[in-house]
Amino acid sequence: MVGFLAVVCLILGLLALMWSRAARGEAGLPRGEVLYSDTRAWGPVEKPLFSAAYRLAGKPDYLVKDRRAIVPVEVKSSRAPADGPRRGHVMQLAAYCLLVEETFDRRPAYGIVKYADQTFSVENTDGLRSALLDALDEMQQALAAGRAKRSHSDPRRCAGCGYRHACDERLA
Repeated sequence: MVGFLAVVCLILGLLALMWSRAARGEAGLPRGEVLYSDTRAWGPVEKPLFSAAYRLAGKPDYLVKDRRAIVPVEVKSSRAPADGPRRGHVMQLAAYCLLVEETFDRRPAYGIVKYADQTFSVENTDGLRSALLDALDEMQQALAAGRAKRSHSDPRRCAGCGYRHACDERLA
């Protein structure tokens, strides 16, 4: 009887491992420990990462610890553009790299943008960081001057926005 239970436990353990690997692959996650998740499928949704120095907050879909590195992963439901990841998605990933560096005192070497049909590894270069800091500066100047306006007219996008409650330009 004990031998039978051991075999059943072994089989269940292998099935759980296979399910875990399949779920990880579908999410576009690299190997390693999931430190942070903004999706309910992996547990409770985490608080945003925040940098007071850059006045920046964000919630990456996943942070995965691979050995000593921490890799931000952003998952998009759309198909990948033919010419590579969208510039806005790369900048979003760059922001997550900066937030990881501020939060964990480790600069990620790269991040991942996972589309429905393709995954891109994006190197966290000095040039990308510089472009992000320039964009943040422009955004903060526009905000201070009262020039920051809603950038779309899509009611569905507004309905799903995490800042809808505080936005005076939200669509009905």
